[in-house]
Amino acid sequence: MRNRFLSLWVLLALTGCGAGDPAPAVDGSEGPLVIYPDYKEVTIPANIAPLNFRYAMPDVRKAKTTFSLGDRTVTIRGDEVEWRLGAWKKFLEGAEGKTITVTAEAVVEGRPLTDRWSIQVSEDPVDGWLTYRLIEPSYQMYHEVSILERCVENFDETVICDWRHTDNACMNCHVHGQSRGDYSLYYIRGPQGGSILNQNGRLRKLSLKADGMLSATVYGDLHPGGRFGVFSTNVILPSFHADAVARMEVFDSASDLTVADFENNRMINVPHVARADAWETFPCFSADGRSVYYCVADTVAIPQDIMQTRYDLLRADFDPETGLIGEQADTLWSGRTHNASVCHPKVSPDGRWLMFTVSDYGTFPLFHPECTLYLADLRSGEVRPMDEIKGNKSDSYHSWSSNSRWFIFASKRGDGQYGKPYFCHLDADGRTTKPFVLPQKSSRFYLYNLKSFNVPDLGNASTGMTVRDARRMFEAESEIFQ
Repeated sequence: MRNRFLSLWVLLALTGCGAGDPAPAVDGSEGPLVIYPDYKEVTIPANIAPLNFRYAMPDVRKAKTTFSLGDRTVTIRGDEVEWRLGAWKKFLEGAEGKTITVTAEAVVEGRPLTDRWSIQVSEDPVDGWLTYRLIEPSYQMYHEVSILERCVENFDETVICDWRHTDNACMNCHVHGQSRGDYSLYYIRGPQGGSILNQNGRLRKLSLKADGMLSATVYGDLHPGGRFGVFSTNVILPSFHADAVARMEVFDSASDLTVADFENNRMINVPHVARADAWETFPCFSADGRSVYYCVADTVAIPQDIMQTRYDLLRADFDPETGLIGEQADTLWSGRTHNASVCHPKVSPDGRWLMFTVSDYGTFPLFHPECTLYLADLRSGEVRPMDEIKGNKSDSYHSWSSNSRWFIFASKRGDGQYGKPYFCHLDADGRTTKPFVLPQKSSRFYLYNLKSFNVPDLGNASTGMTVRDARRMFEAESEIFQ
């Protein structure tokens, strides 16, 4: 295995900054009439933007698509089915718990074809705001990176932070605390960088690094009480595969956990989660803030033994008064036992579910087509792979809606190059529905988009942040943590 990687020995504070390739053709739906995006037989929230699509077939003529819901009928003609927002919202009024029937007719290469499918409208709404980083899909070096916020109820999009306002600095993805729009954090990297914390609309630029830490904080989560954040501190190395399918690996040569006390501007470094013989990473809080979930692996020689890296999923107590992580840790899922590796645990806001990703090895699943979402029932202890929603490429970087009934994840399914955000409904018994991609105003958007949607994260309200705030924070002095 020693020659499998060509190593680039560059220290990064962030996984993912890159350059990209042209988009190949995308996969469409099954059935006589192929549509893309595939919105056949999906379950949607009533507050979602219009499901615009096109007929992804050669020589489509005389296309007619009829949507029926009770006594309401709307017909759209043409091979690009694009709704006016007002008409879509009116059509879906009171549709919760009901079924939309779609009847389609078209002449394709001279042959008349018909198709029919259903769309279920859930009684559960989804959070209305989604943040994500747009990045070129090879994740090798940063260039023209942006963090955006999209209202999923329409097509409004706001730039939170971008390369133009930060001297083309690299930036990490934006994450919400407990799916709250008024509680979030993102990073600007580089000499003028810092952690940008949003608490109830108040923005602070923080230097979350103290003596004894490996690096500034990298991956993490915000405590529901607002005082603490739990983070990993990592020395990260990217490496290029000789295998063109795998393309790139990113791994840690060292990693520990740390806690930030936002009230007292101090870092709480705990020895038992900063061991030299283990790599601890990807921490997150439980819904009640009294536990920390994280991933840990035994150290190996890197890069030559990276394919032997297996991360376990652990849980430890957290004291919301002192910010200390308990010494006793329980293993919830053993990567070593299953000959696999865990990353990115996220607890649902109601405390019932824990979702994480599993791949063959390592901590960077973006180029691992085997990467699968797993679901743990924290009430019963049952853990299962979510094979029913698995795509043909990697599924990763998931987040929860505040009602715990929807989640979103990034998937490279279809073209295999560009990560796109997919929604999925989860009922009270853990049953899922067919995932569907984030709707766009143009039915051809995903044909021409040349950026990956990285770390899509749902919020129950807008952050209210803009690029002006990003520039102001970029130029501000950082609050120093000790």
